[in-house]
Amino acid sequence: MKSGHFWRRFCLAFMQIALLGAAHGAVRPLENEEERSVRSLLRQEALGYENGEGVERDPVKAAQLYCKAARLGDAEAQFNLGWMYANGRGVERSDASAAFFFHAAAEQGLEQAVRMLATVGGPPNYVPECMIDRTPPQMAAPSPRTATPAPPAEVIPPDAPRHIVEIVKRHAPQYKLSPALVLAFIKVESNYDTIALSPKNAKGLMQLIPETAARFGVARPYDAEQNIRGGMAYLSWLMAYFEGNVPLVAAAYNAGEGAVNRYRGVPPYAETRAYVARILGGYGRVSHPFDAGVTSASPQLPLMRSSLFR
Repeated sequence: MKSGHFWRRFCLAFMQIALLGAAHGAVRPLENEEERSVRSLLRQEALGYENGEGVERDPVKAAQLYCKAARLGDAEAQFNLGWMYANGRGVERSDASAAFFFHAAAEQGLEQAVRMLATVGGPPNYVPECMIDRTPPQMAAPSPRTATPAPPAEVIPPDAPRHIVEIVKRHAPQYKLSPALVLAFIKVESNYDTIALSPKNAKGLMQLIPETAARFGVARPYDAEQNIRGGMAYLSWLMAYFEGNVPLVAAAYNAGEGAVNRYRGVPPYAETRAYVARILGGYGRVSHPFDAGVTSASPQLPLMRSSLFR
């Protein structure tokens, strides 16, 4: 496949999605299937350039394409790029870059990447240039030094059970959260199942793992009201920590605030990117008012902003 032809098709599709979102006044991220297809196309084209299959061999071009796929959460592309950096194939050899990409792939469960961790050691404290997400909406959060915007119009999901909606509405003001946002998280996390249990032992409506439940005083995670209050307390904390940035809050709720800090943005995990897209689809906003008194902001936020706008 010719590189120019691929990118013309990709850009056209992306523009159509963006224009549709603008027409409806809401965020319209790529659908999971669309993004999965883009990741696959990028990886296949990169493989062609890496091995000279159907095109003239160009390892530099291969590395650029692998990195685009890696940023979208493609674990195989992350592993392949790690291998290129580990061996100096088409890129300048870099143990730190190799470790970054092997860790990203391993954290998504790619077995061959997990095996490489014994060789590369712990994750590096930096993000390769090509992995920095420069999408403006991701950092479009209100500043604590400016007037707090009016809360977005509430759209309660029609499939949300009435008793859950009532609990959310009763407690949302205490945590300064939009009921629509909280219900978006409940929908994605448990589909309103009070006794939901994940393979990672996350429990209840807002899928609290034992550590989070203990952190926010939830002794009975299958008690709907107690679970929702614990989930709201965590969301309120994340809102302050990431200064109302909904994509970062959603990514942290799914992957942990540590991963968001380490990657200086939404981690390059396919699952987390899909999760963030679903939360944004349910809530329809990229920012939310926050209470700066709940906790100090993430120390990585200035780095995220400087990386985005430089």
